[in-house]
Amino acid sequence: MARSGASRLRGGLGIAALCYVGIDYLRRVSPSWHATLQPKLWLVLALAAICRAPFYPHWSTELRSVLPFLGSLLFMLVALALEATSVHFVTALLGLDWHRTALPLPDTGQWLFLALNEKLPAVVVQVLRAPLIGLHHYLMLFLMLAFSVLFDCVKAPGLGLGARYMFTMAVGRLLRVITFLSTILPSARPWCASARFEIPNHPHPWLQKYYVPYASDLNMIRQLLREDMSNAPIGDYPAEIIPEWGRMKFLVNILRPSSAALSGDGTSWFSTLKRTGGGCNDLIYSGHMLVAVLTAMAWTEAYPGWMSAGIWFLVLHSTQREIRERHHYSVDCIVAIYVGILLWRTINLFWSAKDQSKTFRLEQLAQIEGRLVQAAKDADLEKVREMLYELNNPVQGQNPTKRALWGFAAVVIIFSLGIGLLAFTLTADG
Repeated sequence: MARSGASRLRGGLGIAALCYVGIDYLRRVSPSWHATLQPKLWLVLALAAICRAPFYPHWSTELRSVLPFLGSLLFMLVALALEATSVHFVTALLGLDWHRTALPLPDTGQWLFLALNEKLPAVVVQVLRAPLIGLHHYLMLFLMLAFSVLFDCVKAPGLGLGARYMFTMAVGRLLRVITFLSTILPSARPWCASARFEIPNHPHPWLQKYYVPYASDLNMIRQLLREDMSNAPIGDYPAEIIPEWGRMKFLVNILRPSSAALSGDGTSWFSTLKRTGGGCNDLIYSGHMLVAVLTAMAWTEAYPGWMSAGIWFLVLHSTQREIRERHHYSVDCIVAIYVGILLWRTINLFWSAKDQSKTFRLEQLAQIEGRLVQAAKDADLEKVREMLYELNNPVQGQNPTKRALWGFAAVVIIFSLGIGLLAFTLTADG
C-alpha cells in the first residue's frame, strides 16, 4: 500500500508540471481562464507543500545541505551580476552607430525554418511558432522538481539538488561571459540596441584606437599585420561623459552612460545597469537555452520518464523559436545545448555530496553494528527502528531537536516559495 501511494505521488509530479505549463499558456488563448486558474494552481501547489512538510522524514538530511545550498546561491548571484555588467559592456563598447549599421550574420538555421514554413502544413507551422514555454517556465519546472522531494518523487536532499543546479548555472554563466567577451558579434535584431540602451553613438576610446581604423580599410589591416603596432590616426570623437557615481565610478568606463541617461532615474549606476535586459549583441551562447537544458538534465537524472522526455521536446521547441524569432543565431543555441549537457555531467563527477553521504552512513553503520545486532537478538524492534532511523537521517555533530527541525522546515518552505515567486516575477517577460 505504501509503495502504491508513493507511485501515485511520483506520477502526480508529471501531471502537476504539465498542468502548470498548460494553464500558463492560457494567457495567450484565454486570458480570463488564465486569470482564474493560475492563482488556484499556485495555491494548491503551495498548500500541498506546506501540508506535506510536517511529515517529511528527511529534514535532518536537508539540514546538512544548507551550507552548499547557500554557497551555490551566492556564487550564482555573483555570476549573474558579472554577466549583467559584461552584457552592457559589450553593447556600450561599440556605440549605437555601429549597432544601427552592422548587418546580421548569415544563419543557415534561419533560412531552414523560413523554407520549412513554405513546405510544412499550416497547423504544424503554427505549433512551431506558438510560445509554448519561456524562461520562467523552466525555472518553475525545476522548483517543482526540487519541491517534489517532499512527496518522495525524487531522492533527498532537495536542497542538494538545488545547490548543484545553481552551481552548474553559475559556472555556465561565467563560461558564457568569457565566450561573448572574446569576440563581439552583431545582433540578429539590428534595432535592438537603439530601443533598449542609452549609450553614446560613438565607440569607446579604446576602440577608437584599436578597432575603428582597421574595421574596413584593407591597406590599414595589411600595415597592422606588417608592424604589429597600432599607429593609425584617431578620429575626432565627443568626450566621454563621467557622472558622479561615488565609489562605483569605475563602472563609468564599462557602462558608458549617455547624456540622456543622466536625467531622472538614470543618475544611478544601478538603474543604468538594469536597462541591459538580455543584451543586444549576439551573446554566444544562449543563456535562455542554458537554463532550459539544465532543467531538462535535472529532470532526466532525478525523475526519468515521460515528463522528462516532454521537457526535452520543449527544449527543442524553444531552440527553434529562439532562432526563428532572431533572439539568437543557430550556433548560440546549439552550443548552449551541448555545453549544458557537458557541464551537468562534468560537475556531477566533482559533486561529492552524494559520495560523502554514503561514506558517512557506512561509518555510522560500523559504529552501531554491535548495538544493532544485540537489539535484533533481543527482539527489540523499537530499538532497531530507532537506530535505522538515525542511520537514514544522519546529522553530523549534535542532533537537532524536533522544534529546531520544524523551524528549519518552515524557513526552507517560505524561502523556497519566495525564490519561486521572485523568479516568476522577474522572468515572466522572458
